[in-house]
Amino acid sequence: VVAVGTTTVRVLEAAARLGRLEAHEGTTRLFIRPGFRFAVVEALITNFHLPKSSLLMLAAAFAGKPLVDRAYAEAIASRYRFYSYGDAMFIR
Repeated sequence: VVAVGTTTVRVLEAAARLGRLEAHEGTTRLFIRPGFRFAVVEALITNFHLPKSSLLMLAAAFAGKPLVDRAYAEAIASRYRFYSYGDAMFIR
């Protein structure tokens, strides 16, 4: 499963905790941080997020902080655009 965006990751992983992936309404308080065990998402397309944000924390939980740090260093060196209307990364 390739999630497009961090919100999609949270939705899929929250639904997986219910034991089924099917359409439904609701909310989640799922907070994904390093150490989280992903059950559904195998890859992620996401933006380059703000420092110290929960979105960056989710990306680090998925890929590992060292890989995310290297990706951000490359993005800065290559003058990628950050945030909502910037460039994106594919993490697998």
